[in-house]
Amino acid sequence: MKHESGAPTPRSPENGRHGEAALERHASNLDDRVVQLLANRRKVLVAFSGGLDSTVLLDTLARLRQNRLPDLALRAIYIHHGLNVQADAWADHCQWQCELRQVDFQTLKVSLDPADGGVEAAARSARYQALRQALSAGETLLTAQHLDDQCETLLLALKRGSGPAGLSSMAAASPLGPHELLRPLLGVSHAELSDYARRWQLTWIEDDSNQDPRFDRNFLRLGILPLLKQRWPHFSRAVARSAQLCAEQEALLDELLEESLRHLTLPDGSLDLAPMMTMGSSRRAALIRRWLAAAGVKMPSQDQLSRLWHEVVLSRLDAVAQLLLADRQIRRFRQRLFILPLRLPPLRERVLEWPDETASLALPDTLGTLRLVAQGPAPAVRAPTALERVTVRFGAQGMQHIVGRQHGRPLKKIWQELDIAPWQRERTPLLYYNEQLIMAPGIFITREGQAKDGEKIWRVAWVSAADADGQ
Repeated sequence: MKHESGAPTPRSPENGRHGEAALERHASNLDDRVVQLLANRRKVLVAFSGGLDSTVLLDTLARLRQNRLPDLALRAIYIHHGLNVQADAWADHCQWQCELRQVDFQTLKVSLDPADGGVEAAARSARYQALRQALSAGETLLTAQHLDDQCETLLLALKRGSGPAGLSSMAAASPLGPHELLRPLLGVSHAELSDYARRWQLTWIEDDSNQDPRFDRNFLRLGILPLLKQRWPHFSRAVARSAQLCAEQEALLDELLEESLRHLTLPDGSLDLAPMMTMGSSRRAALIRRWLAAAGVKMPSQDQLSRLWHEVVLSRLDAVAQLLLADRQIRRFRQRLFILPLRLPPLRERVLEWPDETASLALPDTLGTLRLVAQGPAPAVRAPTALERVTVRFGAQGMQHIVGRQHGRPLKKIWQELDIAPWQRERTPLLYYNEQLIMAPGIFITREGQAKDGEKIWRVAWVSAADADGQ
């Protein structure tokens, strides 16, 4: 096959060591694996790099769509990292391959931050973020990791000193936000994929960066795994079994700890620390890891987990202690742990006009909305007069007299008495009439906002962004 100058050089497989019957058998087994894993899923997006692995996956799906899965809605996407001078040509090759198979195709460019754990980690993070955003409603993402990739993943987890969760490596099916991620080739070796490519005379791209041993995976793939397989030919499959056993152990722990974690996790998502003070360190660590995982937080190392307990949980009650984990901060207030964004934009100077009480007022930084409700648990305040300007702010000066308290207090003292965490105090909306504080919706009402008999009333509800989405 001829290719224009600058185009990627496709690879065709060399003669395999198996006969045609073996090749047919491998192809049939691969088809069965894919059909079984897909089950009733019929909208799929393939992460397509143009390499051998994803080319086999795409070709398999395209053939299955012709015979066994005629209702399969198939798309492919190439993530353009911009790391290689041939990336544009690779995108063209991927588009050509998809056109041959009548598969909808798109290219998505991403930008990387190498400071985020190095080039490999940054590329992976950017790639999966882009893939999540590209998925449509009800669509499932398919990636082409195979048996040898699984082996590399477990060895890298060993290098990091990971526990059973890390050693579980990759799952054939896992959640990806509101979607699913499937890895249909996870039980298939690289050699079997090469045999398939020979059987169907496929062409693919060879990324020259895969030959650079500076990258950890390449170091294992090029220098370590060949020696291990030479000594133990079935090494990759044995490692995959170990990964599966670790995954089963983690699943059992999840089941055993599920009820405890449910009782420890409070309605606002914080973790109740009081019952954990008498627990053994292993049980405590397992619960904290699962609490973090449920919130999508990057798993801490053993050292970070130890620091979280000793430097944050066991710090002085008046200490402002925190632990940073990737893009989150873990903080303690009273006897609870909270997971917060790494940076919380200051809102103290923000003033929001609310000229039309019939419309909801959107709050900044995904804090939800304020709205008037006709009835319900929202307490009543007096309605503003025609001469009073209605605004929402995030701070107050001077002494405040709130309903139910005999004496006035500075707002800082009121927050403390009401158990409002420090980072929530300047992120709680405050309703003002002119320059007078009237209420913190759902938290307190000032004496100046208290409704008298016969006065028109407002019921102001603060609806979180999550609650608003669920309505």
